Amino acid sequence: MKKRILASTALAVVAVSPFAAFAQSADPASASPDTAVTVDEIIITGSYRRSLEQAIDIKRDNIGFSDSIVATDVVNFPEQNLAEALQRVPGVTIDRNRGLGGQVMVRGLPSEFTHVSINDLATASGSGGREVEFDIFASEIIQQVTVQKSPTAANEEGGIAGSVNISTARPFDYAGRTFVVAVEGAHNSISEEIDPRFSFLASDTWGDWGALVSFSSAQRTNRTDSNSGINFRPMFRFLEATGARSDQAAAVLERDGGVIVQDRRDRDETGRIIFQDKVGDRAYLNDQDKWGATLSLQYRPSSNFSLTFDAMLGGYETVEDEYDAAAYSASSRSTLETIHEYDDTTLADYGMIILRDVSYTATQHEFLSKERINETDYAQFGLTLNWSGDNWDMNALVGYSGAEQTRDYANLKHVAYAPSRTRWTERGGETIPSANPATIDMYDAPESYLFEAYETTFEQISDDKYAGQFDFTRYFDLQAFPALASVQVGARYADRSTERQYGSLNIQGPGPGDSSWTNTRTLADSPLTPIADLVPGGAYSARDLTWSQISNAYARSTFRYDGFFTPFDPGQYYEVGEEVVSLYAMADFEFALGNVPVFVNAGARYVDTTVVSSGFHQIQNPDGSTGYTPEPVTSEGGYSEVLPSLNFHADLTNNLVLRGAASETLMRPALTDLAYRRTASWNSFRFTDGNPALEPTYATQWEIGLERYFDNGGLLAVSYFWKEVEGVVRNELTGVVRDVTKYNANGTIDGVYDFDVYQPVNAEGSYEVSGVELVAVMPLDILHRSLQGFGVNANYTLLDSSLTGESDLGIPTPPVGLAETTYNLTLYYENTRFDARVSYNYKDDYVEAIGYEMYPIWRAGYGQTDISMSYKLTDWAQISLKGINITDEATVGYTMDPSFPTMYELSGRRVSLGLRMSF
Repeated sequence: MKKRILASTALAVVAVSPFAAFAQSADPASASPDTAVTVDEIIITGSYRRSLEQAIDIKRDNIGFSDSIVATDVVNFPEQNLAEALQRVPGVTIDRNRGLGGQVMVRGLPSEFTHVSINDLATASGSGGREVEFDIFASEIIQQVTVQKSPTAANEEGGIAGSVNISTARPFDYAGRTFVVAVEGAHNSISEEIDPRFSFLASDTWGDWGALVSFSSAQRTNRTDSNSGINFRPMFRFLEATGARSDQAAAVLERDGGVIVQDRRDRDETGRIIFQDKVGDRAYLNDQDKWGATLSLQYRPSSNFSLTFDAMLGGYETVEDEYDAAAYSASSRSTLETIHEYDDTTLADYGMIILRDVSYTATQHEFLSKERINETDYAQFGLTLNWSGDNWDMNALVGYSGAEQTRDYANLKHVAYAPSRTRWTERGGETIPSANPATIDMYDAPESYLFEAYETTFEQISDDKYAGQFDFTRYFDLQAFPALASVQVGARYADRSTERQYGSLNIQGPGPGDSSWTNTRTLADSPLTPIADLVPGGAYSARDLTWSQISNAYARSTFRYDGFFTPFDPGQYYEVGEEVVSLYAMADFEFALGNVPVFVNAGARYVDTTVVSSGFHQIQNPDGSTGYTPEPVTSEGGYSEVLPSLNFHADLTNNLVLRGAASETLMRPALTDLAYRRTASWNSFRFTDGNPALEPTYATQWEIGLERYFDNGGLLAVSYFWKEVEGVVRNELTGVVRDVTKYNANGTIDGVYDFDVYQPVNAEGSYEVSGVELVAVMPLDILHRSLQGFGVNANYTLLDSSLTGESDLGIPTPPVGLAETTYNLTLYYENTRFDARVSYNYKDDYVEAIGYEMYPIWRAGYGQTDISMSYKLTDWAQISLKGINITDEATVGYTMDPSFPTMYELSGRRVSLGLRMSF
C-alpha cells in the first residue's frame, strides 16, 4: 500500500494578482521531495476565504510546524513587496526602512538566522551577507510562500529561526489556456506622486507540454520626512579633551547643574552625564524601479513523470536622495557654554544626569546632500525531475542562483562652526541660535558654510550559488512492521562564491589631487533650492520649517570632474568560496495509540562544509606608509555535523491535532566574518583578521502545539517553542605575531614588536529563546447565519530570551531586534462580487543598537493599518482599491526613555487603484 501526504496547494486569486483567474492543481512536480501529491486537477473560483482554507490545509498536512500564504495573501493584501506580505505569518516580523519592509525575522532572531529558497534553491543575496533583501522580489511573480519552523532531515540546513520557501507558478497549475493582465496606480500622500504597476501571466498546455511566462514591473516614489535627536553622548567627549575645553565643561557642569566631576577619566562617572550628540532635519526621496519575470516549461507525459525547467529573472534599482540639515554638538572644537535645563530624575535609577537644553561654544553645523544609487540584478534557473512508480518516488534538481549589486554613494558636505543651542523636543530635537553674538541661524546662513568634501564610495558584490540534489523515497506495506510507511534518502551538493570590491574617494577641488575648494568655497557659491522644491510633495511635514540646499543632480554634474572614478581599496576586498555536501535519511511512521492515529517523521542530516577565503593583508612599507600584499592571501576552514530531527502529529479527534517537533540545526557564519583579510593598527600594535575556520551557530530546539480545525475552514492553534543557541560569533584575541618591524613615517625603523591578532570566534556559552504563538482563523458564520461572508484572521506571538544582559554601565539590555510582542488582526467580508479587508499589524518596542556599548537605543512599538477592497465588474474584469498605512503612522525611536526621542519619521499613506482582466 502506498502512503502519501496530501499537500493541498490550490490557490484562490483575486484583485490584481496575475495568477488570478484559475486555481492551482496539486502537481507532483511542484511538491517538495518529502511531500508527494496524488490529487487530480482542481479548479477553484477566487476568494480570500478560500485562500485561507488552502493555507490551513497546507499547515494541517505538513508533518512539522509551518505557516503558509498563497497567491491571494501575497498579492491581494495591500503589500508593497514580499516582505510586507510575510509579516502576516505568525512569528514573522520585518524591518522597515523609511516606510518600506525589507528584511524578514522569524521568532525574534536576526534576519541572517533565516534560510530562504525559491523553488528549492537557496537564494543568492546582493547584500554580500546571508540575509536576503525581500524588497527586491516583486510579489506578483510569487505563487506560494511557506515558513517552515521545524525542519525535517530533507530540508536544507541554514536557518536557526526557520526557513522561508518560495514557489513560483507552473503551467500545469492552471486549467488550459490562461491570460491575466493587471494595471495599478498608487499615490503617496507625502510625495504626491502616482506610481504605475503592471503585470501579466500567460500560460497554456498542449498534450504533454506546458509553458508559462509572467512579468511584473513597478515603480515606487516615496518621500520620508524625519526629525531626529540622535543618541546620547557621554560627557567624557568634553571632559577628556585637552586644554580649556575640558576645564570649561567641568566648570559649566558645576555652575549650572551643581555637578562636580570627581575624576574626568572615570568613564563610569562621566559616561552617566549625557548631552545630545546630534540633531537634524532630513527629507528623503526614494525612487524604486523593480521588475521580475518567470518562465516555466513542463513536460508531463503521465501522472507519474514530469520534467520542469524554471527561470526567474529580476532587477531592482533604487535612487535615494537625502537632504540633511544637522547640528553636531560634540564637535572637536566645542564644549559646554550654558546648561539651560537638566534632568536628574528620569534615569536616576542608573545615576544618570541628562542635559536636556544646552548652548555650545562651537557646534558643527552641516548641510549634507546625499545620493545613493543601488542596482541589483538576480537570476535563477532550475531543472526538476519527478518520477514515481507503484511504491517509489525519485526527485532530482540542478540549479543556479545569482545576484549582482552595485552601490554608488555620494555626500556633498558643507560645514559651519558657530555657537548654538540644542535641545530635545517632544518628537526629536532642534538647534536654534544661542545668546552668543557669534551664533547663526543654521537654516539660513549659506555664506557661513564652507565646502569640506564631496565624499564618494563605490561597492560591487557578486554572489553565485550552484546546487544539485537527488532524493529517493520507498513506500512500504509490511505485515511484519506495519508502522513503517516510507523511507527517504537523499544527497545535496552546493557551491557558493561571493566576491566584494569597495573603494572610497573624497573630491576637494576641480581636479585629481586638487584641494583648492576646501574651506574656500561656500554653500552660497552653488545654486540653492528650497526643500519643498528639491523633493516632490511640498513643505517639510515633520515640523514647521523650511531650508534650502544643493540638489544632488547639481552636485553630481559639478563636483565629479572629467574622468572621475572611485578606485577600489585592496584592504576592503574579499572572496569567500563555500562547498557543502549534505546526506540525509529519514523515515515516516504511521500507527495508532488506542484510537489515536499518530504520524512520525524521524531522521538525520549529515553536513560537511569547506570554506576557502581570500583577502589582501595590510603591510607597512619601508617608507612608513601602509601597503598590501601583492596577491590575496588564502586560508581554508571547514566543519561537519550531524543534525537529527523528529516531527510528529497525533489526530486526537477528527479535528483536534497535537503536534510536536525537536531538532538540531545550524546557521553558517556571516561572509564578512569568514573573509580572510587583515587590517593593521600600527599604533595599537594590533592585527584584525577574518576567520575562515569559524564554525556555525547551532541551535537545539523543540516545540509542542495543539490545533483545532473546523469544518468551515476555521482554525484555532496554540504552540510553545524553545531554542538554545550556542556558538554566537564575537571578536576576541586569538594569537600574537612575533617580531613585526614597524617603520616611522620617514622610513626609519621605529622598532620590532609583537602584534596581537583579533578574530571573530565562536563564543563559549549559550542563550535561550522561547515563546508562545496563538493563531485564529475563523469564518464568523459559525456563530450565526447573519454573519455569512464575515471572518477573522489573527495571530499573536509572545517571546522571551535569557540573553538579556547589561551594557557597560550596567543598564539592562534585551537582545537587539527582539520584540517581545507581535500580532496581526485581519477582518474581512466577501460575497460573490465584493470583498473587503482591514488588517492591523503591530510590533512591540525593541532595541535597535547599544550606543557606545552603554545606552540601549529603542525603536518604539509600531502598528500599521492597511485596507483592501475589490469588486467584480464582470466574469473577466475586477477593480480594486487598496490603502497602506491609512492612518499615516509615524516611526519613532528613543534612547532609554521616550522623553529622549531619537527619531520621528513620516513616510505617509499609500492608496492604489487597480484593474485586473483575465481571458
